[in-house]
Amino acid sequence: MGNLGGSLGFCIFLILWAGLVLEARFVVEKSSISVLNPLDLRSKHDAAIGNFGVPDYGGSMVGSIVYPQKGASGCSVFDGDKPFRSKSPRPTILLLDRGECYFALKVWNGQLAGAAAVLVADSIDEPLITMDSPEESSDADGYLEKIGIPSALIDKSFGETLKAAIKKGEDVVIKIDWTESMPHPDQRVEYELWTNSNDECGIRCEEQMNFVKNFKGHAQILEKGGYTLFTPHYITWYCPQAFLLSSQCKSQCINHGRYCAPDPEQDFGSGYQGKDVVFENLRQLCVHRVANETNRSWVWWDYVTDFHIRCSMKQKKYSKECAEEVMKSLNLPIEKIHKCIGNPEDDVENEVLKIEQDLQVGRGSRGDVTILPTLVINDVQYRGKLERTAVLKALCAGFKEGTEPSVCLNGDIETNECLDNNGGCWKDTHANITACRDTFRGRVCQCPLVNGVQYKGDGYKSCEAALGPGRCLINNGGCWSETRDRISVSACLESDLDGCRCPPGFRGDGHECEDIDECKEGSACQCDGCTCKNTWGRFECGCQGDKLYIMEHDVCIERHTSKLGWFVILLVLGAAVGAGIAGYIFYKYRLRSYMDSEIMAIMSQYMPLDNQQNQVVHHEAEPLQRGSTV
Repeated sequence: MGNLGGSLGFCIFLILWAGLVLEARFVVEKSSISVLNPLDLRSKHDAAIGNFGVPDYGGSMVGSIVYPQKGASGCSVFDGDKPFRSKSPRPTILLLDRGECYFALKVWNGQLAGAAAVLVADSIDEPLITMDSPEESSDADGYLEKIGIPSALIDKSFGETLKAAIKKGEDVVIKIDWTESMPHPDQRVEYELWTNSNDECGIRCEEQMNFVKNFKGHAQILEKGGYTLFTPHYITWYCPQAFLLSSQCKSQCINHGRYCAPDPEQDFGSGYQGKDVVFENLRQLCVHRVANETNRSWVWWDYVTDFHIRCSMKQKKYSKECAEEVMKSLNLPIEKIHKCIGNPEDDVENEVLKIEQDLQVGRGSRGDVTILPTLVINDVQYRGKLERTAVLKALCAGFKEGTEPSVCLNGDIETNECLDNNGGCWKDTHANITACRDTFRGRVCQCPLVNGVQYKGDGYKSCEAALGPGRCLINNGGCWSETRDRISVSACLESDLDGCRCPPGFRGDGHECEDIDECKEGSACQCDGCTCKNTWGRFECGCQGDKLYIMEHDVCIERHTSKLGWFVILLVLGAAVGAGIAGYIFYKYRLRSYMDSEIMAIMSQYMPLDNQQNQVVHHEAEPLQRGSTV
């Protein structure tokens, strides 16, 4: 019955979801295609931008059309090494037929074959539709995120015209234009992201969380500069009146069935429930609303990123308590956020979530929002990969030419978030060491590397010196240490670059160490007649009676000896002293003899030179003496 109940509840949400989809109003985002050659085919057509890859928002592409002679469906890898790579200055735009496989697979195979863009010709006469991403599957997961070229669907008649011209041997040249695909009504771009706090919904959840983390830096700079207005949104469902008392609706909805989300594990009997997701979605909406009231709307990006890292479902930390820890680290007013959230048990409309449900319905040029994630820019749904640089380019295309902010021209930026409350990261105020680091993706809380010492920890609440020389000088390397009777011992060893090891005499994992009682374990003072006394970190051995303990040999000997024994001992000591004195005298004699011989050897080297010099002077003076006689 448990599985049946779970299946029933899941089916309820499938029915609700199907109802939304059937009634939804979809809007196809378009680019234009102009035929430039041959002249008799010059014309302009609409094309539906694919919901994957990277559309060149704000730009255009001129290229030659190629239609493969075999494998025109593009469902298999084309033979050869990039057979459609352009051999002319113009790029190759590959034309393929619809059918037999996913749109995305066709585009992926076209990219592998060297195409710069892919057009898919419809196989039936119908209004243009959006080529959507394939369903989650292991096959699609291998290539979907790797698609980096634009693609579009064209109608059947236009496709037939292009194929006929190519078969005649014509050089068909077209221009794909995305310059008008993104409207730019004024000098500020408004955009919204429909997302979800659930991190257990598979590939789509991972995709949107990776995007939030990677795009955070750009988003915050654009927001702080007043260039953009960002608003987060969250999809909710409702529970039909007939099922309000069911366990499925109670576990997945708040406010008496008004706002619901599917169970993360699709198992209503265990783990997190759908209402946990709705409640966190509401909290994130209120974080943005309250932060916006204090002109800090960009803090939403920090909160969502940090919550995902610190409070994930996978780590079983997805909770109100963890969320409030994140809010505290970011200096968010918790009481105001609580007031915004309200009581999820009330049988009334929630102001914040009611607005969200109304906004899900399309308006103006924007269609209904029915899938996650969905990005809407200037009221136009973004098509393409949810990736940092692709989305930044689409946002920049929303500015009038010449009015783009500098971030649109330079991706290597820093956000300087660490200047404000240290970015909510860990900091050692005494040593002036911080885990906050500014990057072009926004600030990250990451334990630092300082003076060859690597710190370890979560970066938010704790970092400890854990790796590298000198680590023991910083908070004892995070290892155990204790002082008793002015004697300090530590589990951090300078000889170890990392880790903690209890010193001799102690036992433990290095973070906790306890004294070993060597006496009790029988590992010390094992000689006959020995006594053992345990001390902190050490032990002391003694002997019974009046015996003397010799530690080097672990033996007890008699302390008192006979007169003969004393005579022998004194004789031995006297002989040892005499031998020492004689050795010293001999050493001094040999040292003096050695030094005298060395001095003589050195002097002998210089004496001949002195004699020779005297002789030379004598011979030079001799002619002068003779001359004076004459």
